Amino acid sequence: MTAAHAGPEAHAGSEAHAGQRSGQPEARQGRDAYAGRDERERQVLERIDRARRRRPRVREERITMAHGAGGKASRTLVEAVFLDAFRNPLLEPLEDAASLRIGEPGAEVPEARVPGAGVPGAEGTRLALTTDTYVVSPLFFPGGSIGELAVNGTVNDLAVSGATPLYLTAGFILEEGFEVADLARVVASMREAADAAGVSVVTGDTKVVQRGKADGCYINTAGVGALAPGTSLGVARARPGDAIIVSGPIGDHGITIMLARGELDIEADIQSDTAALNGLAATLLREVPGTRAMRDATRGGVATILNEIASDADVGVLATEDAFPVRTEVRGACELLGIDPLYVACEGRLVAVVPGADADRAVTALRGHPLGTEAAVVGHVTDSEPGLVRLTTSFGGTRIVDLLVGDPLPRIC
Repeated sequence: MTAAHAGPEAHAGSEAHAGQRSGQPEARQGRDAYAGRDERERQVLERIDRARRRRPRVREERITMAHGAGGKASRTLVEAVFLDAFRNPLLEPLEDAASLRIGEPGAEVPEARVPGAGVPGAEGTRLALTTDTYVVSPLFFPGGSIGELAVNGTVNDLAVSGATPLYLTAGFILEEGFEVADLARVVASMREAADAAGVSVVTGDTKVVQRGKADGCYINTAGVGALAPGTSLGVARARPGDAIIVSGPIGDHGITIMLARGELDIEADIQSDTAALNGLAATLLREVPGTRAMRDATRGGVATILNEIASDADVGVLATEDAFPVRTEVRGACELLGIDPLYVACEGRLVAVVPGADADRAVTALRGHPLGTEAAVVGHVTDSEPGLVRLTTSFGGTRIVDLLVGDPLPRIC
């Protein structure tokens, strides 16, 4: 039977065979295109890696707001100026608090260089020391104030280092004309927060500057805590297979501050999550003593911590967008503002890295504490793409989560 007399089935069969024949080069073209895309992606990742390994250098001639945002500019400033000038083994880890070993056998710092070394009864004493400065605007906001924030933030830096917070200092820079009643409110909130955290403010200082030279009140704090023997936490300890956990909804504090400034015509029932995390951190360490690291997600948000894990431990991080707990009000405000919640500061949330086998136990321990009821595993440490954070999006794709370049939320702490 000729083609002219063939029925519809014959035509369909011929088209099918033709499709198969023509589909073979198309399949090869598809594989070639896929290989080309992989090669381009590999080249991009190599360029990113080379850029990150360059010696940090501040390119700007003057300080900008981005240098205080906790992202790329902040890290470059710290490493290129401060770390370069003050470099020593205690500072180099750039953790939230320095671990001080006084006359301890096997200490990384030579005994002669440790203040207090050789003092009778000081052998083996381990302390954690941290300092921070608070310039939040406005001074009073839903859920807290600059005073409460100063205490909680300092306590948290000690707590996530594995220390038991003990003592704080408080230095005030006051502007001429600042109302005494407001100062009294700030100090009262500090006292209440210190009582709740179980710490004492034991020394301080006060300076007054001319009207217009400050913004009412700035507070500098330092904190000292006791480290238990054997405690050694740090993001550089992360290993492939580890789980990454967030203790609760992210972004509450940063969005609260933005809305409290009254510059945006947005109303939302949101308040700061500021809280002392020493109880929560102690619970996690007690239940999961193999915890690798903890960080409180302040400036730069959770995204910055994920990048610190990846870069400091030279590992990859793979997180899942839908796994991050975010309140509906916060997500909505972020969408209106064009901000990713991953970059928004928290003041009462910690990020923990634990061995993968301990993930369920860690989440259960955190959820058993009032500040960790919505704790969740949000990602894992991998051995692929060292130094990079990848996020599996809600749409099923993958994108790179890098450090912030600018400062979308200035003066949030």
